[in-house]
Amino acid sequence: MIKIPKFFHQDGSQSSAKQLPLVPLRDMVLFPSITTSVFVGRDKSIKALSEAMVADKKIFLTTQKDPEVLKPTINDIFQVGTEAKITQLLRLPDGTVKALVEGCERGKIVKLVDEHGYLCVDYIPVHEEPLSEKAREAAIRTVTEAFEHYGKLSGAVAKSFFKNLDALAAHESRYADTITTQMPFKLADKQKLLECGNIEDRFFLLLKLIQKETEVFTMSQKIKGRVKEQMETLQKKHYLNEQMRAIKKEMGEDGGAAEFQDLENRIKKKRMSKEAASVVRRELAKLKMMPSMSSEATVVRNYIDWLISLPWFRKNRSRNNLKKAEQILEQDHYGLEKPKERILEYLAVQILVKKIKGPILCLVGPPGVGKTSLARSVASATGRAFARVSLGGVRDEAEIRGHRRTYVGAMPGKIIQTLKKIGYNNPVFCLDEIDKMTADFRGDPSSALLEALDPEQNKNFNDHYLEVDYDLSQVLFITTANTLYDIPAPLRDRMEIIRIPGYTEYEKLKIATGYLIPKQLKENGLSKIDAIFSKNAIHAIIKQYTKEAGVRNLEREISSVLRKIVKEIVQTNNRKLHKISTTMVLKYLGQPRFRNSVLEKDDRTGIVTGLAWTQAGGELLTIEVVTMPGKGNVVVTGKLGDVMKESSQAAVSYVRSRSKELNIKENFYKNIDIHIHVPEGAIPKDGPSAGISMCTAVVSVLTGKPVSRKLAMTGEITLRGRVLPVGGLKEKLLAAHANGIKKVIVSTENRKDIKEIPKSIQKQMEIIYAEDMSQVLENALG
Repeated sequence: MIKIPKFFHQDGSQSSAKQLPLVPLRDMVLFPSITTSVFVGRDKSIKALSEAMVADKKIFLTTQKDPEVLKPTINDIFQVGTEAKITQLLRLPDGTVKALVEGCERGKIVKLVDEHGYLCVDYIPVHEEPLSEKAREAAIRTVTEAFEHYGKLSGAVAKSFFKNLDALAAHESRYADTITTQMPFKLADKQKLLECGNIEDRFFLLLKLIQKETEVFTMSQKIKGRVKEQMETLQKKHYLNEQMRAIKKEMGEDGGAAEFQDLENRIKKKRMSKEAASVVRRELAKLKMMPSMSSEATVVRNYIDWLISLPWFRKNRSRNNLKKAEQILEQDHYGLEKPKERILEYLAVQILVKKIKGPILCLVGPPGVGKTSLARSVASATGRAFARVSLGGVRDEAEIRGHRRTYVGAMPGKIIQTLKKIGYNNPVFCLDEIDKMTADFRGDPSSALLEALDPEQNKNFNDHYLEVDYDLSQVLFITTANTLYDIPAPLRDRMEIIRIPGYTEYEKLKIATGYLIPKQLKENGLSKIDAIFSKNAIHAIIKQYTKEAGVRNLEREISSVLRKIVKEIVQTNNRKLHKISTTMVLKYLGQPRFRNSVLEKDDRTGIVTGLAWTQAGGELLTIEVVTMPGKGNVVVTGKLGDVMKESSQAAVSYVRSRSKELNIKENFYKNIDIHIHVPEGAIPKDGPSAGISMCTAVVSVLTGKPVSRKLAMTGEITLRGRVLPVGGLKEKLLAAHANGIKKVIVSTENRKDIKEIPKSIQKQMEIIYAEDMSQVLENALG
């Protein structure tokens, strides 16, 4: 025999607990004496209905606190619900069940049981103390008046309902519940009315909710009347949103409150400058006064979000280990001693002083020498974040300093955008292709960079969009350019120039062996056991298939060879070691695209080997001079620039002025013409380094003395025969060594540049220093 517990009410009466199957309701509250349809889809709820139909057709219905919960527990449902009777049950084709239920009485759950495949509750009826006759009449009259007033205003209550309502006047509890079902109350408010066991308190709460709903409806009518005159077809959506916002604002339930609270919390947590904090709070106060759907509110909201999102004081902890930084730079790049030395100097000062204004480094050099990758290595070596912005083709000043907020689609400039993206205010910031910017009617972006790249000014960098100062002094700016003369002078003055002239053949060999080949093996799915390049093969690729200062094309050619090996492996399904020789390179890459400078087979008069510098490195420059009967004319050919033409004229003038000392007839120029030619006439040539070569060739042809084919020279000549120094000596001497030159004549003033030449090459060549042209001729002609 089951023992049923008894519970005592506040008035001393007692009730026995009842047990019924439970069906949790979503988005609805059932009141006693109300008949409604319930749609049930959960298996446990359907089984509960089936059990109720087998028994006495009684079921207990209560509302879920969260309708999304699929398996409610005792904490997910309201404790007060309604005992109901099932009057009709219908199974629908989609598997759900439609039940017609009639509420009987309120009940309070004391226990939830889930043991038989459906939910079951123990509950006790909610005791209701009836009102006195006068209290009942007063309560009904007051609520009825408020309800009728609402019905007339809204027109949502049928007239026949009021006639049927009079018949319930003797049952005050049922009267209140019936009116409740006709009102568009919130689910929480209906639940409060259901839980209110005291009938007098229930009438008070019902009256309060009816009056509140009436006020809301009245206010909505006012809003409709105010907006209706201005409304147009395209403004309907805007009007509806404004109506909802106005209603919620009057009720103190503004939908934007949560958003404003979120913005306020973010502002409190964000550390920013005093100026920025003052501006963002002022803009937030302005935003609260604006209509949420207005275009201006969107602009202000975006502006606030930008100010909050910037890393005003957030720093990335820099690495202060100088040896580790040097090790990383050496691992990533071969050579580039001067850039590495300058970077390590910067790190050393930063370690000692703790704080330093970020220097603006500008790496200048031809494409493919590793300028951008060096900047990335600096970030890795210092432990900072890396940011990169390409300025190639930028011609709008707003790209650098942002747009004014008055423009549609305004945004900050690239510098501020990138800082927000990486989230730190002290990155290594690479401004690529700074020489490729152009100016037009939209402004001069190079001028806009002056403030950002000036160590004395960038502490207060002002972006047009932000309109507040932003500190860029912690940023390590590194700019890159191919040519220096394309950078405007004021901008160039703010940067420390570090030239990267290009790699020598020896350096390219080291880079290919240590960096490019391992990288391309990995990218093409190979390893060291699949392919090995011989030293001669790499030399062949460098000399015959590339002609560049950097190593970009060299990497492409290596990759091309490896791809063909991968193709063979896949086709033959045979993985073996491929030893790549010069012959294999010729097979894979085809006929050589470039030819090396070729020395003359014999020593001849009038032919001198000069040295030239190009962006691709050093080259031999053959200079030929012949004489012919004539009237003293000097002809210069070979597509030479003005500088080389002037050098040839200076050389001839020197020979004429020193003809007696050189054992040349004094009037030799009256009966002959001199023709100076530099082969490969389709290639433009210019520069101040061929003067002594031309002079030597002229003297050789006039004296009949040959010049050694294994002798090369470089230097400029004055009219009085002084030998001037030249640039690019390292590249020139390496080219001479690569082509079998054994003796080189250079200016005495170039002695300091010899330190850059590898000692192994210095030992294999005889370097002669000359101050005067007579010394050059003595060594060249014997």
